[in-house]
Amino acid sequence: MELNVKELSESENEIEISIKFDDVKNDIEAEVKKQTKNIQLPGFRKGKVPKNILKKRFGDALEYEASEKIANKHFWEIAKEKNLNPIGQPTMTDFDFKPGEDLNFKVKYEVVPDIELKDYTDQKIEIPDFKIKDSDVEKEIDHMVRSNKSLEEAEVVGDDLNFLLDTLVYRLNDKGEPENANGEKLQIDLTSEGINKDIIKNSKGKKAGDSFNFSFDEERTVKNDKGEEQKVKENYNYKVEIKSIKKIILPELNDEFIKKITKDKVSNETDLKKEVKKDIENFYAGKVEEILRGTLITTIIKNNDFTPPSTLVNNILEELVINEEEYLKKQGYKNVKTSELKTRLKATAANDVKWFLIKSALLKKENISVTDDEIKELAEKDAGKTGIPVEKLLTYYKNSGQNEKILDQKLFDFLKEKNNIVKVDPEKFKKSETKEK
Repeated sequence: MELNVKELSESENEIEISIKFDDVKNDIEAEVKKQTKNIQLPGFRKGKVPKNILKKRFGDALEYEASEKIANKHFWEIAKEKNLNPIGQPTMTDFDFKPGEDLNFKVKYEVVPDIELKDYTDQKIEIPDFKIKDSDVEKEIDHMVRSNKSLEEAEVVGDDLNFLLDTLVYRLNDKGEPENANGEKLQIDLTSEGINKDIIKNSKGKKAGDSFNFSFDEERTVKNDKGEEQKVKENYNYKVEIKSIKKIILPELNDEFIKKITKDKVSNETDLKKEVKKDIENFYAGKVEEILRGTLITTIIKNNDFTPPSTLVNNILEELVINEEEYLKKQGYKNVKTSELKTRLKATAANDVKWFLIKSALLKKENISVTDDEIKELAEKDAGKTGIPVEKLLTYYKNSGQNEKILDQKLFDFLKEKNNIVKVDPEKFKKSETKEK
């Protein structure tokens, strides 16, 4: 028997196998005999058709089919003996057999790649350095106040912005006439961030039954006759009919209100500002941690890129597509195209597989693991917080994959320590991120 293994990529090999006919002759004959037991022809009992008639009727087809089965059997024997470790379903790419001659065939199969890790430490990793300003705190408190607003009917739109308008909005054509006779029902909140300035200006002093106009320009990219992209500016004009007006009544930011919205956690404005600032800081800290993880993963994959096994990619892709389909259906989307989802999510699936394999290699190389003592220490710590017995928590953690979460965190703690994490201005970070995309 002659063997030759050829590496097609990091994740795919092809083995060429040549077996002497004398070494497979008996196996092929036994397989043919097994097949003939199920053959029945007119004038003969099942399995009792003479060889010469079978040969005349089927030619070499029986030997050919038998040899394919024998080839498949030998491949798996060789795979086990030579530790080829194929994953997924191997594919026979070439098959050459004639009765009485040697059996030659090729099999393509996927393997888990042997990753030689490099450049996963001492990398410059930029993260945004969010600075919490007093205006951020004031904006959040203002949102808390407005979330507790009340409404009362009003006759006229006053000088401040605290008004809700129930309206019918008409888009106007070039002649200044409504494109749709029915208009579109729309509630306009004059306090909304980014609201058109003409709406604020032109609605002041108006009553229910009155109307006003507003317009805005929008720049968009179009293709000309030559297929070249160019930017054009379009002007949109609208007419607004006011159906009713409501005055927004905001609660006073006093101690009583603060106690109510914080459920007695704080009782004055000074402490509220401190608490809100802390919440914003925690929010951005979580966001930065998420960005750091993503950037570390992206950088390490880029530095250790390889072709992942398509079998694993397709398995992950199927899961991603199913989850996305379920999510979109819950959101009310009816015409969800699986083919489009597969195209959109394929790169994500490939990166998920890459990171899974790189992560496994990293854990092995750096000897990062989770000990029973660490799991027990976590259970004892959480038992003190929750009142749940340590043994119950230990059982839960072992069955819920808690050790994987701890292992994951240990790996990222290691990567954060071994790389150069640089804080940069959020705007600079945003620009560099956009440029990379």
